[in-house]
Amino acid sequence: MLEPQQILHERYQLKHKLGHNAGRQTWLAEDIAVLPTQPVVVKLLAFGGEVQWDDLKLFEREAQILKQLDHPRIPKYYDYFHIDERSLWFGLVQEYIPGSSLREQLNQGKRFTPKQVRQIAVEVLEILDFLHQLNPTVLHRDIKPSNLIWGEDEQIYLVDFGAVQDRASKEGATFTVVGTYGYAPMEQFGGRAVPASDLYALGATLIHLLTGTSPADLPQRNLRICYKDRVSLSSKMENWIEKLIEPAPENRFKSATEALTALQSGMAVYTSTDIQVTDPPPEVFINTSGHGNLFDSSIPVPDEIKGWNWGAFLMPYFWPFSNHVWIGLLCFVPQVGLLMAIALGSNGNEWAWKSRRWRSIEHFKAHQRGWAIAGLLFGVPASLMVWYMALSMFGLFGF
Repeated sequence: MLEPQQILHERYQLKHKLGHNAGRQTWLAEDIAVLPTQPVVVKLLAFGGEVQWDDLKLFEREAQILKQLDHPRIPKYYDYFHIDERSLWFGLVQEYIPGSSLREQLNQGKRFTPKQVRQIAVEVLEILDFLHQLNPTVLHRDIKPSNLIWGEDEQIYLVDFGAVQDRASKEGATFTVVGTYGYAPMEQFGGRAVPASDLYALGATLIHLLTGTSPADLPQRNLRICYKDRVSLSSKMENWIEKLIEPAPENRFKSATEALTALQSGMAVYTSTDIQVTDPPPEVFINTSGHGNLFDSSIPVPDEIKGWNWGAFLMPYFWPFSNHVWIGLLCFVPQVGLLMAIALGSNGNEWAWKSRRWRSIEHFKAHQRGWAIAGLLFGVPASLMVWYMALSMFGLFGF
């Protein structure tokens, strides 16, 4: 059991507990191995029980990432150790930032003005811009009021990198669900966090600061947080926040740089709700029928009427008359009658469109549909009868 004044790793003297939850404790401590002594934050993880390998991996990853980061508003990494006192404890030592978290200020009843929220947004975006431009990109994945410290120097600090992820992680690898409900976007809970996921969390955090209500407790419509009736913002600032919290990551700002530029320049921002999807204008039908020249390829024929014409093929002796396709009368010439019937079946629709004036495409279709039905009812039986009589004449049927 850890207690105040206890010395860990022969140099960190515990002062008082800053926070705790299952298997985790955070202490303000004094580094007594340096002169003058300096305050530090010691995060401790007790391995075993509710804390399993995945938790330890996240804890070790936090230490590894912090060790590589060098930004004035991210606490500096100092040390990593483990101790074995009844329980196996792993410790991470960081720079102590004097100040209070935005969550503590909210709990004390503080309400943030639009001007303050704008400044907080600028400072957090500057930190995210640094993280996202690293190679590989570093994603925080847990931006929320409790992880933002309002320092005594009036600057905002980003802390708690326990959910951090670098984009070098292998695709398809197993993942631990991290993030806080209400602040983390949907894609993050599916293990597909992207830089725009941190932007969503920032937007949800700003809404919490403005309304005093956690985004998890605010109503939603079409997966979008509804908050506008609780705040008084300029339309530009309102649209800018709406862009941050777009449900689909591809509709958000593409980067922290883009979001920061849009905020500082005051440029107009358009969200997916501003884009109204309208039906395309109806196509204008130009009636090109009835021009008479069957072989003029410059006369357009609607694509939807092209194809085989069964009425013309099955009733080649009658079809040409009502369709004004006079070339079809060649069917009466015995030497080419069959070939002409095939030609009518293949080209009948195009020829009929060019030979006769039709009121519309539907009028044309109805006419040809009637001929196809007549061909099936009368043309097929008549053709079978003709073939039967012809074959009988040659004695192929012995009746």
